[in-house]
Amino acid sequence: MLAVTHSPVQAGLVGTLAALTRLVVRLPSGVLADRVNRRRAMLTCDAVRLLGYAGLGVTLLAGRVSLTAIIAVAVLDAACGTLFSTSEHAALRNIVPADQLTTAVARNEARSYGVSLAGPPLGGLLFSAAQSLPFLGNAVSYLASMLGVALIRTPLQEPRTEPPAGHATAMAEGLRFVAGNAFLRAVLVIAAPLNFAITGILFTVIVTLQRHGTAPAVIGVAETILGAGGLLGALAAPALQRALSTAALIRLICWAAAALLATSALLTTSLAAAIPLGVAVFLGPACNAALFGYQAAITPDRLQGRVVSVILLAAMSAAAAAPILSGVLVSWWGSAPAILFFALTVAGSAIAATFSGGLRDLPAPAAATAL
Repeated sequence: MLAVTHSPVQAGLVGTLAALTRLVVRLPSGVLADRVNRRRAMLTCDAVRLLGYAGLGVTLLAGRVSLTAIIAVAVLDAACGTLFSTSEHAALRNIVPADQLTTAVARNEARSYGVSLAGPPLGGLLFSAAQSLPFLGNAVSYLASMLGVALIRTPLQEPRTEPPAGHATAMAEGLRFVAGNAFLRAVLVIAAPLNFAITGILFTVIVTLQRHGTAPAVIGVAETILGAGGLLGALAAPALQRALSTAALIRLICWAAAALLATSALLTTSLAAAIPLGVAVFLGPACNAALFGYQAAITPDRLQGRVVSVILLAAMSAAAAAPILSGVLVSWWGSAPAILFFALTVAGSAIAATFSGGLRDLPAPAAATAL
């Protein structure tokens, strides 16, 4: 958008519409992931994105790209990506034995952090060669994804014996299941503040570095530190899970993250502020693996998509609000108090993790599945 229109406002519009789309379709995606054939849904999502990005690449080659076309592809990508990721997570326990669920979630986290590190530089390299190449490359990647999904022969869901309920009724059933389970309620009060705080502090650090005249390339290193921390943490997560029980691991990570994020408040004027944040992100995959691996174990297959969508909606909504709140806090109080505010929200999660009945005496995932 910046290259075509030279308008930061229009470029921001595309990103905002994509983010809003992900929020709006999150709960309906959970219903669909539980109602339709998950393999077919994932293949359809990939096919739609393949056609969308291939079409955008062709219009760029022809010099006929428009704002409408870019927005349409961005919205389609966001909607299909949401349904794909929800179906993917919902299918996990049908592919992986219960005692390997947390490790599987950690491996998926490693994949996500790995591509978040490799994707932007590769996209920039391709874009510098030709504006159409990143989008044509995306189309090829979705073709590869389709082949990968098609090669999975294991059924991605249990047989459905009951007739599907209405959309609103089905969505309400997922909400009731989360609200009625002590562990899943604990997940909400732990995952959402963690995502909120990390997003808010990263934005605060970037704004502060810009105010001090730091070069954009140096500021970009801050995000690289986070990506590297997440990738290393995802690789280390299985070892952490073997060393500690699920409840102990979650509590330790929450308290450590609160202390690390508060430390960033002492370093706001330099790139060093990103280092404690990177260490906190290092711990994140182990926490996510413990939370979502256990969630996959205790949730019936027919509700997997809806439960995941409720948890992710809460986490994403909180994270989406973080940048604007960060901007307000930095303007009113300055960078250090803003970071301390976000660190306090994680301390609240740590307190909840410490005293939550939903985290006490958790059986192993395999035993939880049997229950």
